[in-house]
Amino acid sequence: MPLDHAAHLAWPFFDDDHRALARELEAWAAEHLGPEAEAGFHGASLDAACRALVRRLAEGEWLRHVVPAAWGGVRERLDVRTLCLLRETLARHSALADFAFAMQGLGTGPITLFGTDAQRRAWLPSVSAGERIGAFAISEREAGSDVGAMRTTARRADDGWALDGEKTWISNAGLADHYVVFARMPELGERAYGAFVVEAGAPGLEVTERIEVIAPHPLGTLRFTDCRVGGHALVGEPGKGLRVALGTLDVFRATVGAAAVGMARRALAEALAWVRDRAAFGGRLADLQLTQARLADMALAIDASALLVYRAAWTHDAGAGRVTREAAMAKLHATEAAQRVIDDAVQLLGGRGLVAESPVERLYREVRALRIYEGTSEIQRLVIAKELLAE
Repeated sequence: MPLDHAAHLAWPFFDDDHRALARELEAWAAEHLGPEAEAGFHGASLDAACRALVRRLAEGEWLRHVVPAAWGGVRERLDVRTLCLLRETLARHSALADFAFAMQGLGTGPITLFGTDAQRRAWLPSVSAGERIGAFAISEREAGSDVGAMRTTARRADDGWALDGEKTWISNAGLADHYVVFARMPELGERAYGAFVVEAGAPGLEVTERIEVIAPHPLGTLRFTDCRVGGHALVGEPGKGLRVALGTLDVFRATVGAAAVGMARRALAEALAWVRDRAAFGGRLADLQLTQARLADMALAIDASALLVYRAAWTHDAGAGRVTREAAMAKLHATEAAQRVIDDAVQLLGGRGLVAESPVERLYREVRALRIYEGTSEIQRLVIAKELLAE
């Protein structure tokens, strides 16, 4: 990868600690995320690969960045610039490694941001140590981006809660050691929701389906049938579960954009290496003006995306409060732009770009999901418009 991926570290969004961390991860990833980490995994081998990546990330102490210092982390609170830099670097080397890292953050984000100290003590240290894998369970068949349409319910039972319903398109389904599950709480009102930590072995919880998609990704369906959890499992205030969900997504949406930037940077690097050496029409492919125009557009899209991503991250870390609009803009632009950049790379490589399991072909499959999960591009547009109109 000949392109200088560290040039943007000179931007004023970062401090010296961020710059040192990004360079340290770059060196670690080059050594520990070789071709075997990028290979196509399916079925049981996919789960084994994800567990191995979580262990590898823990051994490198990278998972310490997804929890606060009091619970085994590095900084006093989650630093979104750090999360974005780490996801960008990991995604450039291995989309599956990026996924493993991201889910350790998202799968415990509600606990980190809204949980009690007792909940953080119970779940976060083992996540940062790579001993526990988390998951975030909100989507349903008829309620994907439309969170308000969810039908899974939680009712009071004994000294805790009983959950009934189904969640699907859940990352780490069947692999996670715990799930943060979002459900309606009808006893508290029509628009009352709750967030609950459900252990993987809880009676009444069943993984009913594993879903194969175009790029390796442990995905599946969960069913809850009178699934009992204790009172300690409720994260945040009763009835305020949507606040927990949206507040968590506010933090992690910008990191999805960062992963997209990393994938796009890898695609541009692969394209540059190819066009510099590829003979065409008596010269190099790089000498053709159409090639140069395409490369310029790719570079422009990447820098614009990175600026939006790190603006959102810096704004959050500066203590500006909710960054709903900034995070939505970052995710929307970065994921849409990455799709175009990677498609351009395939076009520049020609038939070489279609070879199965080659870097650009893998990126072409891997980037597509980023425009859908944690809120589709269409939902991000609605979020941005809502924020504008509210002003």
